[in-house]
Amino acid sequence: MEKYLIKDLKLHQVFDLGSLTLSEEDIMSYAKQYDPLPFHTDKKIAEASIFKGLVSSGPQVFNTMYRIRWVPLFGDTVICGLELNNWKFLKPIYANTPITCKLTISHLNKNAEKHHAVITWHYEFFDPKNEMVQRSDVTVMHRL
Repeated sequence: MEKYLIKDLKLHQVFDLGSLTLSEEDIMSYAKQYDPLPFHTDKKIAEASIFKGLVSSGPQVFNTMYRIRWVPLFGDTVICGLELNNWKFLKPIYANTPITCKLTISHLNKNAEKHHAVITWHYEFFDPKNEMVQRSDVTVMHRL
C-alpha cells in the first residue's frame, strides 16, 4: 500500500481500504478474547439467535481494518487519538462476507507552527450489496 504524507492530505480526500472477509474462526477467536457473547462464539447458538447465524462482534471489522490497513498507511505519524464518535453498527456482519471500507477525511486542521494536524477519519463499511453495515468517526492528532 502507498504511504501518504500528512502534509499532503486534503479535506474530503477519500481512500479505499479494500476488502476484508472474516471467517467463522476469525469471529469466534476474536469474540472469545474481546466479546464472549454466545452468538459470536457458538455457531449453534448463533443460528438460533435473532441473527440466524454467526456474526462478528461490533468492533471487530473496524479493529481489524484499522490494524491491517490504516496503521501501515498512517500509524507512524500518530501523536495520539483524540475521539471516537458516531460509531454505528447498522447491520450484522456474517462470517465469510466480504466487507469493504471507504475512508474519508471529514475534518482537517493543519498547524504548521506546532508541526501537527488534527484529522477526523470517517470510516464507512459496506457489504457485497453496497449497503452500509457500520460507520464511525475517529479523530487523531498526527505529526506533520
